[in-house]
Amino acid sequence: MTQDLFRQDAYQRECSAHITAITEVGIVLDQTVFYPLGGGQAGDSGVLVLADGTQIAIADTRKGKDADGNPTSDIVHIPAPGQEERVAQLAQQAPGTAVTARIDWERRHRMMRLHTTSHLLCHVVPQLVNGCSITPDYARLDFAMTDPLDKESLTTAIAALVAAAHPLTVASISDEELDANPALVKSMSVQPPRGTGRIRTIRIGGEGDAPLIDLQPCGGTHVANTSEIGAIVVTKIEKKSATTRRVVLGFAQ
Repeated sequence: MTQDLFRQDAYQRECSAHITAITEVGIVLDQTVFYPLGGGQAGDSGVLVLADGTQIAIADTRKGKDADGNPTSDIVHIPAPGQEERVAQLAQQAPGTAVTARIDWERRHRMMRLHTTSHLLCHVVPQLVNGCSITPDYARLDFAMTDPLDKESLTTAIAALVAAAHPLTVASISDEELDANPALVKSMSVQPPRGTGRIRTIRIGGEGDAPLIDLQPCGGTHVANTSEIGAIVVTKIEKKSATTRRVVLGFAQ
């Protein structure tokens, strides 16, 4: 089992950890700041630093799977190409080897900004989402709708929400609370994970008398305030099918 430190603090850039296993896929740690691919958000990259200063470049991070392909509680750090010899040497020492896990912060922060923007877009376009992708360079959301959308209008609406400096709050609700409020789930393609009794939520706004902008289950990483997002533009709107409109977000140049 890997303790997912990024759930509690998305701004933690590194942590001390110990290797628990080295598999054919990659390196498993007892705790990590690396976010694994999931919920539409890409996995983190970065480095694992050994006690002697040796670094192993990590190209991607994924959730572990057992022999039957079922998800486990492990998080697997996938070495970049060319790291085979170092990993083989490390395997002779593991498990128990101490490392420092350090993410590519600039890349992560870009995804945090875009992921939060995608939640703002769910407020601006109040329709169910049937597909999404959060990368360091763009975010894509597919909305189940037939009406046309306008790039300039969406860009203006998002800019206003960014400028309003709405705070984000990470909390949780029970399975029963989610069952009683199914409209909190905005995605048709990704359902929030159950089994622990609590489901992590992201709320934008809604403190005191401030308006609630968005509230939905989400396990991804986000900025603490919308003002941190910066300038975002809608770069493309596509009609993917008769009932789907795709909106692509990017950073303003």
